[in-house]
Formats: sequence, structure tokens, C-alpha cells
Amino acid sequence: MVAETWYSGMQRAFGANIQAIMLPNGLSIWTADAMPGHLHGLTCAKHLDITASLNWAAAELDLPTLADSGYEGAGHGIKTPTKQPTDGKPLAVANRSVNRLLRGLRWQGERGFAILVGRWKTPRHGTISPRRIGDVVAAALHLTHFEYRCLNESC
Repeated sequence: MVAETWYSGMQRAFGANIQAIMLPNGLSIWTADAMPGHLHGLTCAKHLDITASLNWAAAELDLPTLADSGYEGAGHGIKTPTKQPTDGKPLAVANRSVNRLLRGLRWQGERGFAILVGRWKTPRHGTISPRRIGDVVAAALHLTHFEYRCLNESC
């Protein structure tokens, strides 16, 4: 791939898009390989068949997934906040309440990314190729599991 594909216009820097799945307690259980930074998170999730797996888990196992608003339209089992209407009208009270509840539950997933990226300096300050950052995040995931003693038991 050419270098431009790794440039994220949103971040205004070169980087990678990392997808991860978190447990309800906030620890990561899986991270994907790095994908080019210009790709949207939902595009990466669909390419990696994450959305199909999570929709299956919701339908067959009754396990919903909480995601940010960028995953709107991802499918049946992926719960996202309702976006603010573009016409300037305020959200209905019911939608604001649901958004508040989702935000109150989603912080654990955000904690998982904070542990992976905040605890270990290399994912934040590594000067390696963006293609290799997936390997660094995978190593950070294993170190985090070791640190939290989750390797041989369920987290």
C-alpha cells in the first residue's frame, strides 16, 4: 500500500485503525491487525467480519454489543447512541435517556483502549511503520493479560 492510505485526515497524522473487542470489565480480549488510518472504523469492522460475528452473537446468544456512534447501521446487535438531528431540533427525552445509559455502560470499553494505549508507551509514541503497529498492540494485549493475570483464567 502507498503511504497515503495510512494518513488519517481525522487525526491529521499517519496512523493505523485498530479494532478491538472488550469484556464487560473493560479488558481487551482481541485486537485485529492494523488497517490503514484513512479507513472508517465501521469499514474495518465489516472487512474483518467483526460486525457479522457480533450480529450473530446478538441473535443467537442474546449478547448485544455497545459501540460509538461511528458504528451506526452496523446491524441488529450493535447498540449505538442516537445522533443529534441535523435540523437543529433537540433529541427526544427517550433518546437522550438511552444515550446517557449507553454512555454509562460504554466507558468500560473505552477503559480497555486506555489500558492498551495508555499503559504502554510504544503504541502512543512508536516511530515504526503503521503496518507494524498491529504487532505492537497485540504484544501490549498479551502483556496486559499477563499483568492482570488473565492468561490461564477467564478475565
